[in-house]
This record gives sequence, structure tokens and C-alpha cells, in this order.
Amino acid sequence: MAPLDHEMPISVEIEELTEFREGDLENLCDATEAAILAGGGFGWLEPPSRDTLEAYWRGIMMIPQKHLFVGRLDGVIGGSLQLSRRPGNNEAQATVGTFTTNFVAPWARGHGIATGLIVQAEATAKELGLKVLTLDVRNTQEAAIKLYDNLGYKCWGVNSRYAFIDGEWVGGMYYNKDLTK
Repeated sequence: MAPLDHEMPISVEIEELTEFREGDLENLCDATEAAILAGGGFGWLEPPSRDTLEAYWRGIMMIPQKHLFVGRLDGVIGGSLQLSRRPGNNEAQATVGTFTTNFVAPWARGHGIATGLIVQAEATAKELGLKVLTLDVRNTQEAAIKLYDNLGYKCWGVNSRYAFIDGEWVGGMYYNKDLTK
């Protein structure tokens, strides 16, 4: 989806998606494809088939330990973030959550969606009793790294062989945030 010309102020909404409304799955797939093509595809280097993307997002909605947050720009999904909790049999890490698939499509950037997604997911994590959040990011994702740093996430490790892209190793960084402070 391409941005629209606006005469009215832009509306930004952040929400936890618990079911797809009309157009949501298509919007989410479109935003995912745009983010992948811009280099932020949470593991994908090229957009997979639409059937694969739709099956992926439908599958996420079926996992009780996954919480899918979306950012909407004028009602159209332009970004996402997943909060994952550990399975019930992992008592030792029951208070640790992980952020994944955090992206904003290029056409939706610059409106606070990335920050809004993280803030909303953190609030939900606290409501769920989580005490620590973890995430990882390619070191090429400079805007995301700056955002995590600004929101109080602490880099605790670096991996020089985090991802293999276009025949070369790309580094990655590991972060966490203590939610009890």
C-alpha cells in the first residue's frame, strides 16, 4: 500500500490484534513485503509468496504465547511487533518475554508507530507479569538500534556472524530491558 495524499491530520493507532478485521491480513502482508524489500524483513531477504505470508500471520494469531501488536496509519496496518512469552513448561523463564517481527513499512515511518508499538507491548508485558524483555537486531538497523537505546534497552552482546546476507556476514546485537525499574 502506498501512502495517500492527506489534507487531514494523519491518524496513528496502536493496538493488540486479536482477530483480523476486513483488509487487515492484506494490509499486514503488504506492510511486511515493503519492510522486507527495504531490508528489515525479520529473517526474510526476499518477500515470500503471498500464501506463505498469509499462513505465517494466521499462524501467529493461533499461538497463545504470542501477542501481535500493529500500528495503523489512517486505519491501514503499517507495522507490527510480536511479544512472545515462554511456554508454560518453562517455569525458570516465565517472567521473560521476547520482541520479534518489529517493523514499520517505509511508507508509514516517521509517525511514531515504532515507538508506539514498543510502548504498548511493554505495557502488556507488565500486565502479564513479565519482568524482562529481550530482543535482537541486525547492526545494520541503525534507526531501530537508536530507538531501543532511547527507550532504555541495554545491549548485552554482539555477534559478528548474526546473519548471512548477499554472501557476507552481518553483525547483530542483543538487548534486554528490566521492566521492574
